[in-house]
Amino acid sequence: MNKPQFFEFEADFTDSLRCIPMAVRLNLDTCGIKLKLAQWNEFTAEERQQLVDLPCSTPDEIQVYRQQLKDLIWQRTQAQASELAIDEHPSWLNVAAIPEGLQEKAQAHNITLTLEQWQALTPLQRFALIKLSRPSHESLNFVPALKEFELA
Repeated sequence: MNKPQFFEFEADFTDSLRCIPMAVRLNLDTCGIKLKLAQWNEFTAEERQQLVDLPCSTPDEIQVYRQQLKDLIWQRTQAQASELAIDEHPSWLNVAAIPEGLQEKAQAHNITLTLEQWQALTPLQRFALIKLSRPSHESLNFVPALKEFELA
C-alpha cells in the first residue's frame, strides 16, 4: 500500500489529522460522499488514519471506501451520509486544460500557469490547487501550494 501523500502546506494538522487532508478530500469527491469537519472530528484517530490509508481508485475500492465511510458516519453521528454528485470527468484528471478559476486565482497572484506545468502535476496536486482556488475557500494555502509544487 502506498503511503498517502500529505502536502507541506497541510503540515500543521496532518500529525493530528484534526482537519481533512487533501488526499481524503479527493477520495470524498471520488466516492460521492460529503463529509463535514464536525463529522470528521467525531471519528477516532485510528478511523481517520484508516480513511487516509484506504485506497479509492478502482471501482471496487471506491465502493468499499464509500460504504465504509457511510457506515462510520452513521456509527459516530447517527446521521445518514450526505451524497455528492460524482463528476464523471473531473477537472483534476483533465490534463488538456487548466480550469479557468484556477488560472484566474494564480494570475491574481501574478503567476501564470502553463499547460506543461499543469500536465506535470499529479492528480492529487491538481485537485488541491482546484480546491484551494475556489472562491468559497479561504485559500490561505493557495500560494504555499503553488510554491510547494514549484509553480511560484
